[in-house]
Amino acid sequence: MESIRKTNIAIAVMISLGSVSAANADMAAAEKFLADEINGLSVLSDAEQKAEMQWFVDAAKPFIGMDIKVVSETITTHEYESKVLAPAFTAITGINITHDLIGEGDVVEKLQTQMQSGENIYDAYINDSDLIGTHWRYQQARPLSDWMAGEGADVTLPTLDIDDFIGIEFTTGPDGKLYQLPDQQFANLYWFRYDWFSDDKNKADFKAKYGYDLGVPVNWSAYEDIAEFFTGREIDGQKVYGHMDYGKKDPSLGWRFTDAWLSMAGNGDKGEPNGLPVDEWGIRVNENSQPVGSCVARGGDTNGPASVYSITKYIDWLQNYAPPEAAGMVFGEAGPVPAQGAIAQQMFWYTAFTADMVKEGIPVVEDDGSPKWRMAPSPHGAYWEEGQKLGYQDAGSWTLMKSTPVARAKAAWLYAQFVVSKTVDLKKAHTGLTFIRESTIQDQSFTDRASKLGGLIEFYRSPARVQWSPTGTNVPDYPKLAQLWWQNIGDASSGAKSPQEAMDALCEAQEKVLSRLERAGIQGDIGPKLNEEKDPEFWLSQPGAPKAKLANEKPTPETIDYDELVKSWQ
Repeated sequence: MESIRKTNIAIAVMISLGSVSAANADMAAAEKFLADEINGLSVLSDAEQKAEMQWFVDAAKPFIGMDIKVVSETITTHEYESKVLAPAFTAITGINITHDLIGEGDVVEKLQTQMQSGENIYDAYINDSDLIGTHWRYQQARPLSDWMAGEGADVTLPTLDIDDFIGIEFTTGPDGKLYQLPDQQFANLYWFRYDWFSDDKNKADFKAKYGYDLGVPVNWSAYEDIAEFFTGREIDGQKVYGHMDYGKKDPSLGWRFTDAWLSMAGNGDKGEPNGLPVDEWGIRVNENSQPVGSCVARGGDTNGPASVYSITKYIDWLQNYAPPEAAGMVFGEAGPVPAQGAIAQQMFWYTAFTADMVKEGIPVVEDDGSPKWRMAPSPHGAYWEEGQKLGYQDAGSWTLMKSTPVARAKAAWLYAQFVVSKTVDLKKAHTGLTFIRESTIQDQSFTDRASKLGGLIEFYRSPARVQWSPTGTNVPDYPKLAQLWWQNIGDASSGAKSPQEAMDALCEAQEKVLSRLERAGIQGDIGPKLNEEKDPEFWLSQPGAPKAKLANEKPTPETIDYDELVKSWQ
C-alpha cells in the first residue's frame, strides 16, 4: 500500500556505531549495539543474542566492503531499519548497506523495471506479499525455500525459525515454496471512540432510537445505524461525524478497495487466507490455479451483486456520514483525521496508525496516556458468510530477484535476516507496532504495554486474526491489475458512473489484461486461461461466488460489547 505517513518520531541514531570501520567490524560493534539499542528488549537471552550476532559477524566475512542497496516503502518500521538497523549492521558486518525509503508505488515500479529489464536496480526489496501471485507465475524472484537449502544455505541464519513468522502462509505459492519473508505486518480493522460508546447518555439515546445496544458493530447494518446516530451530534462542544473515509480519484483510492473491501461485503468464496476459487478481487481460478475470469459472465465476481453493494455502501457512507471534505481527500490526508477528535468510528482503519494515535496530548488520548479509542474486528456486509476473509493485512516482505548476482543477494539476505532476527524483532516491533513473529506478540513486554495500544495486542493474540490476509495468488500480475481499480472505482466515487457501471468497466479491464497475458503465454501453464462467457444467471445460480442479489441488503443489525468481545478471545 501507499506510504502510511512520514512520522515525526524521534529515532535515536547510533552515532557511535558509525565510528567502527568496516575493516574492524567484529563482536565489539555487536556488543555495543546489544547494550545501547536492544538493551535487553529481545525474546532471546543475552547469551543467545551474542550467539546470533557472532553468526552474522562470521557469515559476513566474504562480503566485507561490499556496497549493497535495498528498498522499502516509508513507514515507521522501515524508517527504524534504515536509520538505526542498517548503520548497526554495517558496523557489525562490514557490509555497507543503503536502505532507501520511497513510496510504495515507486517500490512496485522499481521492481517491475527490474523484472522487465533484468537490470539489478536493488539487491533486495521489501515489497508487499500482494505480489505473491506475480512472483510465483513469473518466476523472476528467487524461491526462498530453494535459496535457503541451496545457494543461500551458507548465509541462512540457523536461528531464523521460519515457523515463528505469522505471515508465512501469505508468502507461499501454490507450489508450496516460500517466495518472500515477512518484515512487517499490519491489518485494517474497525476503529471507534470507546469513551463515546461507553457514555450512558449515548447508550440510552441509541437504544431508544434503534432498539438495540450501542456497541461494536458485527455487521454493516449496525455500522450504518451508528454512523447515522453520531453524525451531527455535539460532543464536548464540537460537531462529530459517524464515519471517516476518502474519495479523491487518486492511486491511493485503488488499494482502498483491493485491500479486501469487496470481501468485507461478502464477495468471493470461503477460504483462508483467500477465497477459492473466487478471491476478494473477484478473480476466479480453475483447479490449476489459472485465472479464468473476473466478470460474472466468466464466473468471476468483480461486478457481482456483492461487489456492487460494497461500492454503493462506500459512496453512501462517504456522502452522508463523513466530513464534507473527505470526498476530496487522498489516503494520506484522511489518515490523521480520526486523531483530531471529531470521528466516532471508522470501518477501514490501518493498525499502522497506532503509533500516531497514542501520542500524548492529542484529543483521542487521556491525560494518563491511555487511548480514548479501541480497535476491533471489522463488521461484515450482507453477503458475508462464516469462513470468508474479513479484512486485509499488509505483509511487507523481503524478496530476492534472480537478476541480482549471487554474492550481492547473499549480502542483502544477511541484512534481511538481521532486521527480522529474534535478537532485533521485539525492539523493532515496539518501535513500529507491525508484528511478524509469534514470539514477539506473546512477549511479556507487550502484555505490559497492551492497555496503551487500544486492542492491538488483544487482536494479534486472538483467533480472529486469521481472517485478515493480503492479496492472494489468484492475481497473476499485481502491478498491471492494481492500477485499474482507482481509475474505474474513481468514476463511481466522483459520480461519473453508477457503482454497477464502474464495476462492469473494472472487470472488463481486468479481463483484457488477463487475455493479453494468456495470448503472450509468458506465465506458462499457470497463467490465465479465460472461460467462455455464459449468461450471468448460470453463474449466479451456482453454489458459492458470485452470489445472486439479496432481496434485503440490510439484515438485522448486530452489535457486541467490546469488553465481552475481548473476554471471548481469552
